[in-house]
Amino acid sequence: MGFLPGDFSTFISPQCNRAEFIQSWLKARGVDSARIVIEGKNHILVQFESRYYNPRFRIKTVVAHHDRVDGSPGANDNSAAVWQFMNWAVSLRNYPDFHNVRIFFTDGEELGQNNGVAEQGAFGIASTFQRLGIKDDVFVFDACGRGDVPVLSRLNLGPKTPASFVKTASDLYVRSLQILKAASPNKWMTLPVAYSDNASFLACGIPAVAITMLPSEEASLYAMQISQNKSLEANVLNRESSVEKNQGSNLKELLPLTWRLFHSVKDNEESLTPESFSVMEKLLRVLAFSKTPA
Repeated sequence: MGFLPGDFSTFISPQCNRAEFIQSWLKARGVDSARIVIEGKNHILVQFESRYYNPRFRIKTVVAHHDRVDGSPGANDNSAAVWQFMNWAVSLRNYPDFHNVRIFFTDGEELGQNNGVAEQGAFGIASTFQRLGIKDDVFVFDACGRGDVPVLSRLNLGPKTPASFVKTASDLYVRSLQILKAASPNKWMTLPVAYSDNASFLACGIPAVAITMLPSEEASLYAMQISQNKSLEANVLNRESSVEKNQGSNLKELLPLTWRLFHSVKDNEESLTPESFSVMEKLLRVLAFSKTPA
């Protein structure tokens, strides 16, 4: 695609060692990173010089998984967000002020789809945060290479959720919504979105939000389908439910086309759209600028 550099094609090629590619690409542009191996998963952490962190404000841990399912290029799931983060990391290295951002490129997100959240790569990171008492704001980005509408996954907390957790999670949700509005004032939505690495942090009692991108027409149609079909939201949020087993094949046709491309050969470079990268650049810029007292 004309708006993507040639090395993006290398990144999504079947033979690419993606963890090594990310670290080499960043190093060539002056950004240091560390390989964090937890239970065999290869995570990559980008943490900047101390001058970019102010302890009076909350740290923003920003997450995108770099793994993909076998047999799929994974251009949107999740190479696009990874690529956007890589470029963002280069710009943050020369940021004029503190930004309090650290970036995790996680491994093993796809494992949680069928094996449960404890098998998800980010669960090891979230468990470490929980053990050390780290209370960052966690922003998870997944499938951000197609469309022009940034979508914040709706907050979905059960009735038995402790009030203190509801308060902190709701506060992060509201602040995340303000970031979307600032970056894309005329186009943003909140919708039910399948869990990504946010599931691991939530399971460990750490508030986390998930952000994705959709084309306008797909987002609008999906919002209408959600309002008309009560089973659809349950299907999206719990793929192993009885709803999935009994009606999954029918309900899948009601999902956005973008999501139906996941885990297939059609999740390729040609499916991506340039406006997604423009919106994401603005969104990440706003996120870096945002500051929340600790």
